[in-house]
Parts: sequence; structure tokens; C-alpha cells
Amino acid sequence: MLYIIGLGLADERDITVKGLEAVRASERVYLEAYTSILMVDKQRLEEYYGREVAIAHRETVESCSDEILRDADKVDVSFLVVGDPYGATTHTDLVLRAREKGVRVQTIHNASIMNAVGATGLQLYNFGQTVSIVFFTENWRPDSFYQRIAENAALGLHTLCLLDIKVREQTMENLMRGRQIFEPPRYMSVSLAAQQLLEVEAARGGGACAEDTLAVGVARVGSADQLIRAGTLRQMADYDFGVPLHSLVLVGHRLHDLEADLLREHAIDLATLDAVLERDYKIGSR
Repeated sequence: MLYIIGLGLADERDITVKGLEAVRASERVYLEAYTSILMVDKQRLEEYYGREVAIAHRETVESCSDEILRDADKVDVSFLVVGDPYGATTHTDLVLRAREKGVRVQTIHNASIMNAVGATGLQLYNFGQTVSIVFFTENWRPDSFYQRIAENAALGLHTLCLLDIKVREQTMENLMRGRQIFEPPRYMSVSLAAQQLLEVEAARGGGACAEDTLAVGVARVGSADQLIRAGTLRQMADYDFGVPLHSLVLVGHRLHDLEADLLREHAIDLATLDAVLERDYKIGSR
């Protein structure tokens, strides 16, 4: 059996009871380590789970899945994913490969940022398409996400922006020379994401993510030091949310009064937030 197990968002204790039982019964345990991260290291997981955990990097999962699936038709193997297992298409591909080999698959779900973003006070059924914001480089500044943000905005829907993670990245020189030397991990901040959105808005000019667009930044959701702040996109660009992981929400105009009340509790500056709510959402201060 191949178990695909969601770990939740924060630490080793977020795994479900069902997931923990599967891990402890497995002959091999792999931790996917490139679409997201927990806020604890592998050693903490091993101590709590009572099992050795092997790190599965992107190249392992996408190119060497046969090793993960080895003998999984005879023994139990666990594949651990931060958040929920189906937050990334890579894991769907692993399931398909397992079934092609006649390996039974059981998925054990958990919380992910896709539902935990409700901690902002924004109602989940008022969210539209989710987008990903990647690190810009000198020669690559993709903005295809802008159209989806604009489509959500036209319907009055919120947009969850998932922010880029870079792990085991190589410089072009090391890649060309075949040297297994990797750059330090990088995790996009709310501040940088907001700056890039404003750059794209300046080029596109559609008003989907302007300086005074209402936004909510979140950091370390699910942990004891979870942080939520609401304000304009310009305020987000200047605000320090601390250590990763971060996500960003652009607030649509289909905003309920109760959602606005909860956003006020997280305001970077209440006067500014109230002004935007009254001007753009016709929601007066209380």
C-alpha cells in the first residue's frame, strides 16, 4: 500500500491520528520537501513518528518514483506531504504511476493553506481562482497570473496568492557543469509578492492589483505565532511579516460586513483600512 499523507501546516503534531498510524506501520517513509515546508526539521518528525524519514526532492519524485514505489505492492510505504496531498499536481502523478504498477493507494487528508486561509475571516466560498507568484529574475518576469486576478476581481471574488519557494536551486554555471551545488533556500515574502504585483499592475494598468487594493497577508498559518495583517497592497509591500511561510490574499468586492469586521481586527492601520472599506466597499466604520 502507498499512503499519501497530509501533514498539516505547522509541526510534527499536526499529522492526523490515522496518518500517524499509517506512518508507524510503514516500512519506508518519504517526506516531500519542495512544494512546501513544515516549521520543524526532519529530526523532530522522526522523533515523534518513531520512524526514519527520507527526504524526497523534486527530482526523486518526478524522475525516480520507481524507488518510492519499490515493493509497495507487498509492503506499506508512506509519502508525506506538507498541507494536503493534492495541493500539487506532482502528487497526482505519483498516484497515477502507483496505480499503473498495481499498487493500492490510500490518501489521508489534512489542512492546507487552501482552507486555513479562512483564518483571515474571509469566507472560503467567496474565493475565486488561486494563483502562484514566482520570484522574478532579471530576464524572466512572468505575469500570466494577472488575468486570473482580474477575472476574480470582475466577479468580486478574493484571490489567494501562493508564494514561491526555491529549494535545491542551482546557478546556471553549476547546472551546466553538472556540479551538485545548490543555492540557499529562498521563500517569497508578502512584501516581495506585493512589490511584484505592483510592478505588473504598472505594466498592465487594469486596476486588478493597484496600490490601494485591499489585501491580507498571512504568515506561519497554523502555528502559535501565526500572523495576519490587512491593509492596502502598498502597505503590504512595506510590512515585515517575519520568517516564512507567507501567503497573500487580494480582497474582492463581494465582501460581507462580517468579513470586514474581522479584517479590522488585523488592520495594519485601522484608519486607512476603514477609508478603503467605505470608499471601495461601501462599508462604514463601526
